[in-house]
Amino acid sequence: MNPDDHRLLTPLPRPLWEQGAGFPALALANLLADSPFAKPEGAGGRQNTRKKAKSCIFLFMFGGPSQVDLFDYKPELQKRDGQTIENEFRRGTKTKATLQASRRSFKQHGKSGLWCSDAFPQLARHMDKLAVVKSLYSDSFAHGSALLQMNSGRILQGHPSLGAWLSYGLGTLNKNLPDYVVMLDPRGGPTTGAPNWSSGFMPAKYQGTVLRTDSQPMLDLKPSAGTSREQQRRELDFLQVVNAEHERTHPGYSELAARIASYELAFKLQTTAPEALDLSKEDPRTLERYGINTPKPTWHPLAQGPAPFGRQCLTARRLVERGVRFVQLYSGGGGAGGQNTWDGHHGIEENLRLHCPEVDQPIAALLEDLEQRGLLDETLVVWGGEFGRMPVSETFNTGGKPGGRDHNPKGFTYWLAGAGVKAGTSYGETDELGEAAVVNRHHLRDLHATILHLMGLDHTRLTYPHGGLQEKLTGVLPTSIIQGVVA
Repeated sequence: MNPDDHRLLTPLPRPLWEQGAGFPALALANLLADSPFAKPEGAGGRQNTRKKAKSCIFLFMFGGPSQVDLFDYKPELQKRDGQTIENEFRRGTKTKATLQASRRSFKQHGKSGLWCSDAFPQLARHMDKLAVVKSLYSDSFAHGSALLQMNSGRILQGHPSLGAWLSYGLGTLNKNLPDYVVMLDPRGGPTTGAPNWSSGFMPAKYQGTVLRTDSQPMLDLKPSAGTSREQQRRELDFLQVVNAEHERTHPGYSELAARIASYELAFKLQTTAPEALDLSKEDPRTLERYGINTPKPTWHPLAQGPAPFGRQCLTARRLVERGVRFVQLYSGGGGAGGQNTWDGHHGIEENLRLHCPEVDQPIAALLEDLEQRGLLDETLVVWGGEFGRMPVSETFNTGGKPGGRDHNPKGFTYWLAGAGVKAGTSYGETDELGEAAVVNRHHLRDLHATILHLMGLDHTRLTYPHGGLQEKLTGVLPTSIIQGVVA
């Protein structure tokens, strides 16, 4: 499936599809919690524990950002630049490799003294808001499976994504917007595409709704010329009757139920979506703060500058302000392996020069904006990628050209900010070279458990019946909340 395709659901038979009141290309996935399809069947189900955060914004750096060049300062790596070590560049496969010190300058910032490199000069001003976890590890060296594991807890397709679990577990805060929204990089979607925001074996209504990155985030919201609101209402009412009969003959087909309800939500979105997505209503100073009016750089053909991610960050703030539960923003897009993502095989310095300025100003503005509006206390912000990078100079994938960094799932960094987070915290450590987590090691399933906890959900009780099992986001292996980052 094309990751840029917003038409995520299986279509209805053509005669019904064409009666969609002017929305034939719109297939929104997250529906109203009070619809007849919103309540899950069976044991487990939705947990009504106290909500510590109302919404979550997940800033996903696709490709794998380099922790040793951004937040995980390693003096020993700097000292040993150019020395040869034995490096596990793929699971169980070792080779001789040359240590590569960071070319970034690191400083401690704020009252907390958290380390941040000069790659993020504006975000550095907000380190006291962050809880930085430096000791995460995962299971896969490959982008596709690592992406799926970070987004769904599994390395294989077919499981619900984090946003789907949150939508299922918490229900809706609004009746006129999707609960789960995804915005992709203008350069393309991530490897493995739509399964990263899928509802998996849950009903299709819990999957993410993809907003386009151009001037028209949602297609076909406007009715055809000469069609009044009242006429649309009558057409939709008739369509719902016909579709309900069709659904009756296809029991258990959740994609059909989601498609039917998407018509109703699309009707409401004609008025709510344009208002929510209209950034022209923002103060010009706000647009400037997010970097939205910054011209596109000309120094590199892949450079975007801060404007695209700035628009996404500001849109995310407007969405959570209006009750959207989960918003995931992707920085980096298209096929992995090139400088179009954070996948710095072919030169880590060029990669950082491309991508850090694209997100630094927007993320700093988002944190400041959320705080000023009183939204940071009820919004969880999460930053990271599918894995980190190695502390050695890569030659394996570059034809012998030095200067890049390879994938590293053995030790990488995430940070969290906002509701329920112990701000100004550095938690865990990698080894002296930044290769593997060694102090307070946590598998990414612990990160998932922590996110659920901060959103007011118990990862041991949030279950969904499938295949005779009570499935969980965190699976069956021992899992613990990262208490060191929880206030």
